[in-house]
Amino acid sequence: MNALLVLLGITVIVFGVVALIAPVLPGVAIIYLGILIVAWADDFTRIGPLMLFMMLALMMVALIADNLAALFGARRAGASAWGVFGAGVGALAGLVFGLPGVILGPAVGALVFEYLRNPDAKKALRAGAGGFLGFVLGVLAKAVFGFLLIGLAVLAYVF
Repeated sequence: MNALLVLLGITVIVFGVVALIAPVLPGVAIIYLGILIVAWADDFTRIGPLMLFMMLALMMVALIADNLAALFGARRAGASAWGVFGAGVGALAGLVFGLPGVILGPAVGALVFEYLRNPDAKKALRAGAGGFLGFVLGVLAKAVFGFLLIGLAVLAYVF
């Protein structure tokens, strides 16, 4: 086993765990990359192609869930198609404003678009809250999937 590759892989995994709380960074993908490096370090003996493929599928589900969570949150809060579209626009526009924009973008977008469709402040606020809740749930889902990947990798080396 190449010790430098193992050290690099573990460092990438740790960076991925830290990236899980930063909404802009794909923490789960970074964790997967670290696991891939560790698997490569031992010539894919413990974590083989089938396990890597399953982990890749989990990573893709996590990325999709994270990106769609704000939209579904707004929808579950009763937002119209306009509010859901606004959550998506807000998520993209929020990237320009850094971390605060990424966190608040979906909520503000859902609120603004829902209000433009129907000037009912209560319904618009509910749509915005749903967009924010969806964002939070997306971050939590991303963290669960990230730690699931790490757990699977650890199990492969323990057993």
